Amino acid sequence: MSTANSHNVVEARGLTKTYGSLRAVDNISFDIPSGRIVGVIGSNGAGKTTMLNAVLGLLPYEGELKVLGKDPLKDRAELMHDVCFIADVATLPRWMRVSQVLDYVEGVHDRFDRAKAHAYLARTEIPLNKRIRGLSKGMTVQLHLSIVMAIDAKLLVLDEPTLGLDIIFRKRFYSNLLADYFDEDKTIIVTTHQVEEIEHILTDALFIKDGGIDLYASLEELAETYTQLVTDTARADEARALGPLAERDLLGRKAFVFEGADKAKLAELGELHRIGLSDLFVVRMTGEMA
Repeated sequence: MSTANSHNVVEARGLTKTYGSLRAVDNISFDIPSGRIVGVIGSNGAGKTTMLNAVLGLLPYEGELKVLGKDPLKDRAELMHDVCFIADVATLPRWMRVSQVLDYVEGVHDRFDRAKAHAYLARTEIPLNKRIRGLSKGMTVQLHLSIVMAIDAKLLVLDEPTLGLDIIFRKRFYSNLLADYFDEDKTIIVTTHQVEEIEHILTDALFIKDGGIDLYASLEELAETYTQLVTDTARADEARALGPLAERDLLGRKAFVFEGADKAKLAELGELHRIGLSDLFVVRMTGEMA
């Protein structure tokens, strides 16, 4: 998906990152327009975090990369006024009290809304006078999220943001992200292994495999392009003749995934279903249905 224009938040051309003989990111090009929520999905070691670190100016790279019109390496200090980042491991100063962390962020970031941070924290059980080292892992991540979501950034990068949190807080976080944070002037890039939990908030999906982009499209495009057919075993050969990407047994019936097939023809063979993002990822990566 390429939509190069002045409204792109990220523009990459030939982005490459090598570690010795390993190409962690392999000559990828893509654009992320403003006002999108992009899910970056890939197996462990596929290159997701390396790509995000390049976007954030945290490591050198080859190729061309612009983030909010700036060079993330040369202009990183200026860029960070408009970018927020949550890594999979919260790195807050363990000796500080929660209130002191809020004091610090308020002093260094002119777009931090302390009242909004307090509103997020009020939904948790985190006491303001407690030191970070006395918080559980889940509380520490909640605190980190509350701070970052209270910063009015143009680009929010989330790398496994809810790792270690229970399902109730994970769902609440993504709900808050849509209701209280996201708008058409903001852009979010998010990676997670809980793909089913974020699919409903995404506008686009970017699949990474072995450092390259396997697929990049809007969810509307994916719904139009990929179809799951469930049919009786007696009609399985007819379905196979239409060239499915994958198939599997399904409670005495057969399920098939098609790319770009004639939906009218498929409908003659059985029931049509939208394929979930995680199921599509497995099909694209392995050629099999989970």
